[in-house]
Amino acid sequence: MDKLRIGVIGLGWFGEIHCETIAGIPNLELAALCTRRPERLAEQAKKFGVKKTYTDYRDMLADKDIDAVSIVTMWDQHTDPTTDALAAGKHVFLEKPMASTVADCKKIIAASKKAKGILQIGHICRFNPRYRMAKQAIDEGRIGKIVALSSRRNIPAAWTPTILEKIGPIVGDAIHDTDIMLWFTGDTVASAYAQTVSVRNLKYPDIGQTMYRFKGGATATLETVWCMPEKTPFDIDERMSIIGTEGIIHVQDTFPNLGIVDKTRLHSPDTTYWPMFDGVRGGALRAEFEYFANCALKGITPAIGRPEDAAAALEATLAAEESARTGNVIHIG
Repeated sequence: MDKLRIGVIGLGWFGEIHCETIAGIPNLELAALCTRRPERLAEQAKKFGVKKTYTDYRDMLADKDIDAVSIVTMWDQHTDPTTDALAAGKHVFLEKPMASTVADCKKIIAASKKAKGILQIGHICRFNPRYRMAKQAIDEGRIGKIVALSSRRNIPAAWTPTILEKIGPIVGDAIHDTDIMLWFTGDTVASAYAQTVSVRNLKYPDIGQTMYRFKGGATATLETVWCMPEKTPFDIDERMSIIGTEGIIHVQDTFPNLGIVDKTRLHSPDTTYWPMFDGVRGGALRAEFEYFANCALKGITPAIGRPEDAAAALEATLAAEESARTGNVIHIG
């Protein structure tokens, strides 16, 4: 087999971006779509020229011609589709957050251990070339032992009113930086303390500020603001500093790396994660799906996007959210 026939389960805005990415990858064929909304299903099937459509993911899993699935449902609806897909022998790409509870993460991990197909969790920042270069420098010992980390991942208010009815900024976005920090340190989080601020009185707060203590002694701060002014000319203010005993690494992905001024304003479009070129998506998301496809076709267990790593990141961010609710430092493990 030289091409993986893949179906996408969940056709929200990011499910559509998954489809736009898959459509441009030579060894992936976008073969099926699934959502519970018939009108959205028909719209997306027409857009991508996909003939096989389903309103129940179990019907897709019963199709023996489907080799793999990408699961892009709501984060609290990941467990059953993932475990069912693994049980059906499919390869599974599962978007982050892996699940909504640590217990569900454990169910998914247990299912993956018995599965014929591979499981990869979509922590896209590991495919950002700047973080990859930082990881390479850390592994080469160029900054010594990591003692402190800090991150910023802030986005404009226009992005978030709908999202904040579904998920908060700590689990929704600081989980990216948590995963990267776990990757860089090779350590685990021992305790979490966080505070949140509600600006617009939505279901979840607009702002999350988190502190971690790692078991090896390093400390970290994470800033996540989901209410930058709506006229902010860039989609994300993303930075990370890693301080070691012998050096420092600074990662920055904004302000801007590309600026386009037109008749209306300054725009700074995404050039890193899923930029659009000639009708298909490129960037880190494309690299992530290429990695998934190559692992699946070769029968290799992914070393990036391991479910155990994704579960550790979720556990830490859930502890941070508990801290914000209670005002207590939450100890893990």
